[in-house]
Amino acid sequence: MNVQVRGKNIDVTPSLEDHAHKKLSKIAKFFEDDTEIQVVLAVTREEHVAEMTVFFNSMILRSEESSGDMYSSIDSAIDKIEKQVIKHREKLNQRLRQGATRQISDQLAAEQLGVKEEGKEESEPKVVRTKQILLKPMDVEEAILQMNLLGHDFFVFNNAETDTVNVLYQRKDGNYGLIEPEL
Repeated sequence: MNVQVRGKNIDVTPSLEDHAHKKLSKIAKFFEDDTEIQVVLAVTREEHVAEMTVFFNSMILRSEESSGDMYSSIDSAIDKIEKQVIKHREKLNQRLRQGATRQISDQLAAEQLGVKEEGKEESEPKVVRTKQILLKPMDVEEAILQMNLLGHDFFVFNNAETDTVNVLYQRKDGNYGLIEPEL
């Protein structure tokens, strides 16, 4: 694993960095050797914040935890990443098992005069609504205004400056984030 530890408003001591590396080694079994992990340690007025971002298999896992102690923030953030990995792995295994079961049941149903099983509910979340929107070219300030007028915490728009589709979202700290695609 390629681990990068940075600090914001804090000097990352060797003991903090060693603690992060030691705790990350417990979840190394879930990742390949070329997996990149970014750890950002920050100190605000009253809290110690540990942010972790894991890039693997074209997926991004992210956790952010804060407490009065940097070491416990690191521990909590790593525990959260571990739970996300386990949840993702369980979903993949469940899909693989369901796929094999469905294939067998489909074959049996075809053999038995094409009788299909209906009415089964799936426990996985599914898309229950699709919405089409008109992407009007606008600048970021206008998108913020539109998002606030609609009362949403995100807004999809066509950025007039870059002529690309962007996503604007409101962060937990009250500021805004902008997602721009790389082409």
